[in-house]
Amino acid sequence: MSFKIFFTWWNRQTLGTFLKTLIFGKFVGKDEFGNKYYKDKKDKRWVIYSKNIEATKITSDWFLWMHHTVDKIPVQSEKKYSWQKKHQENKTGSNESYKPTKIEKNDKLKKYETWK
Repeated sequence: MSFKIFFTWWNRQTLGTFLKTLIFGKFVGKDEFGNKYYKDKKDKRWVIYSKNIEATKITSDWFLWMHHTVDKIPVQSEKKYSWQKKHQENKTGSNESYKPTKIEKNDKLKKYETWK
């Protein structure tokens, strides 16, 4: 384990989170991104991210569990509906973000105009 993981929050967890997870944390599950979910005896819930810390990597099932909306721990093998899309993290600010370039107006293709 690297020394910097204990002092920098951007490397998944700090020393405090590491100790809290080690002493009080009960592992409850792992999602498709490799994020690990824990809870303690008082039902406080937290996540240890697998790679970079990005809250939009939490799937909707685990989001509901984390915010005490549901108490059932999500299972990856649960069947999804055909209309449900695979979860994606927020791509805003990256090269993969959605960037509309043209709209149709008066049968011409024009670029978007900024608000004035």
